[in-house]
Amino acid sequence: MTNPLQSIRPLCPPALMRILSLCALLLSLLAVPAAAQELNRGEIEKIVREYLLEHPEVIADALTELDRREKAAAEAARLQTLTDSADILFNSTRQVVLGNPEGSVTLVEFFDYNCGYCKRAHGDMVKLIEENPDLKVVLKEFPVLGQGSMEAAQVAVAVNTIAPEKYGEFHEKLLLSRGQANRTSAIEAALDAGLAEEDLLIAMKTDEAGQTIEEVYTLANRLGLTGTPSYVIGSDVVMGAVGYDQLSEKIKSLQNCDQTTC
Repeated sequence: MTNPLQSIRPLCPPALMRILSLCALLLSLLAVPAAAQELNRGEIEKIVREYLLEHPEVIADALTELDRREKAAAEAARLQTLTDSADILFNSTRQVVLGNPEGSVTLVEFFDYNCGYCKRAHGDMVKLIEENPDLKVVLKEFPVLGQGSMEAAQVAVAVNTIAPEKYGEFHEKLLLSRGQANRTSAIEAALDAGLAEEDLLIAMKTDEAGQTIEEVYTLANRLGLTGTPSYVIGSDVVMGAVGYDQLSEKIKSLQNCDQTTC
């Protein structure tokens, strides 16, 4: 797989060349003996001030370059996280798997039961699974929208623990239900999916939910995720409900050339 960072080329516009020239000048001035440095301090400050007043675009160019470097560094860190956390991201024993568990292409979705965008994006996921028999979808409970979301996620983990084969039905009932998702509505959705309330309550007394959610929070923090839905597909981290077309295109590209962009 091609490293996306290989496509990044150093930028060296004329203004940046002027910055480098200015830095070289300053270094040469500061290289004089200590006694002379104090005498030349005012002159150095004057040179810098006059230069920036004559070439104010240098500041804008420098900030643009700084932004580019920061984004490149963030992308490099994200790629490293994907490599270091691949097993727990794609194959955790605590995650939910829909679609083909042995699929060659994996789509990971971080979601919240109270996320309106997640509700609308659910149809995209269903359609992708129906159209791609080789697609493995991993769902990560990422409750970020308050106490109700946390309660719903805790019930969801219990459902997956005692009846993973019924999680899909439960998930759809709760995610697409009206009103606030919380402990009450989540338990109701679980009962509607055929789970026994006694078994559910017993499972909820364990620390499995806490460990599962903490695992997801750690992953999300390393990947820089701040909201839902967020996706990981191949080496791409996609934030927001980008829609069926964009996700489908990335899946097709992975299948055709082992990259999300061919």
